[in-house]
Order: sequence, then structure tokens, then C-alpha cells
Amino acid sequence: MGLFNLDSPFMQFLNKVADLMWLNVLTIIFCIPIVTAGASLTAMNYMALKIVRGEECYISRGFFKSFKENFKQATAIWFLLLLVVAILIGDFIIMQNSEMEFPTFVRVIILVVGIFVLFTAMFVFPTLARFTNTIRGTLKNAFMISVLKFPKTILMIIMYLIPLALAYFFPQIFPITFLFGLSAPALGSAFLYNKFFKELEDRIRAANPAPEKEEEEDDGERIFSDKALEGITEDPEITSRPR
Repeated sequence: MGLFNLDSPFMQFLNKVADLMWLNVLTIIFCIPIVTAGASLTAMNYMALKIVRGEECYISRGFFKSFKENFKQATAIWFLLLLVVAILIGDFIIMQNSEMEFPTFVRVIILVVGIFVLFTAMFVFPTLARFTNTIRGTLKNAFMISVLKFPKTILMIIMYLIPLALAYFFPQIFPITFLFGLSAPALGSAFLYNKFFKELEDRIRAANPAPEKEEEEDDGERIFSDKALEGITEDPEITSRPR
């Protein structure tokens, strides 16, 4: 098999690199208006998981499919996260510049809430991209998964921080961070949570078997209904097998 044959590992690798570049560009473009950032991040995670699973996918088509389907919930979740972050930053600024001495427990509460928001943010858009639920249910499940998969959550945070650190300390490589700064961490994160998500999907399929006709129409693109996801992350068979 020639190196430049379309089916060669080298060309497949280049295709994946090109897909990641285009996915990153799309994500950044639709994050710029701020309002659409939540839907953009959801669509990015949707496509990252499809790439990890080796599913046939067209980046633009899949991105806009997820963007449209999850726009309302993703936008609501995004603004909720922004609101909480703005409050936390405001509290921090007040404490730093105020002459008043704030009790230690107040600082501890703010720190705990900040960690809660950060952990939830790592999984809320991947969860929204793959499972159907209410906003409250999505936030709850995202946080539960982040705690259950604590080591992987920390790795995900580190992966998202690396491009920021590189852009800050090595501004000369900004073009690289611009092309891969979001999509590459999303892909790495998808590798980490893919197996666990598959377990959840299998459990949901078993709890909610779909009619044959619906399965035929689905073509593997179904976003799983997670009525059964409420509490499924508390199942001892899952929680006792951290990955």
C-alpha cells in the first residue's frame, strides 16, 4: 500500500488532522458571538466523540446537526455557567479589594462553588451532545460523572489548559493553538470518557428498547433518551469500576 494511497494509515492520519483543524475553526467561529458558544462547544464534543469511535462523519454536517438540535438547552446552560462564573469573579474581586476581613468559610464556599462549576463544565457539553435530558438533569449528571471519573476530569482540565499555557508562554506558535486549541483537548477528553458513555448508552438501550422501525430510521445517529440516566451513574456496578 503506497504512502499516499487514500486508504493508507498516513493519509487517514492526515484526514483526521484536517478534520480536527476544521472542527476547531468552526467551534471558534461560532463561539465568537458569545450567545452561540454553548451550542458550538456541544457540537464540537459531539463530533469529537464520533471521531474517537471511528464513525463515518462529515465535520460540517455533523457539527451543524448537533448545533441545531441542542441550541436551546446549550445556550441556557452556557448563560447559567457564565452567570455563576461572573458572580464568583465579582466576589473574588470584592474580597481582594475590600478593607473588610471576610471569614474563612466564605472563601471556602466560593472555592467549592468554583470547583463545582469547573468539574460540571468538563462534562456538561459532552453529556448534552450525547444524551437527551432536562437542563437540570444534564447539569446534575455532568457533575456526578465528573466526580465518579475524578482522575479523568483532572486530566481533561489539564488538556484544556495546555493550549492556553502554550499560547501565553510561546506566542510564536499561536497558529497551532488556534487550529487545535479546542478540538484537540475535546478529542483527548472523548478518548477518556468514551468507554463510560458506551456503558451508559448500553444501559439506556436495555432500559428503553426501541422499536425495530425506529432503529432502522436511526442510522446510528440517535441521541439517546436518558430517562434512565437519572440515577444510573449511582449504580454500584458502574461506580465500583472507575476508569
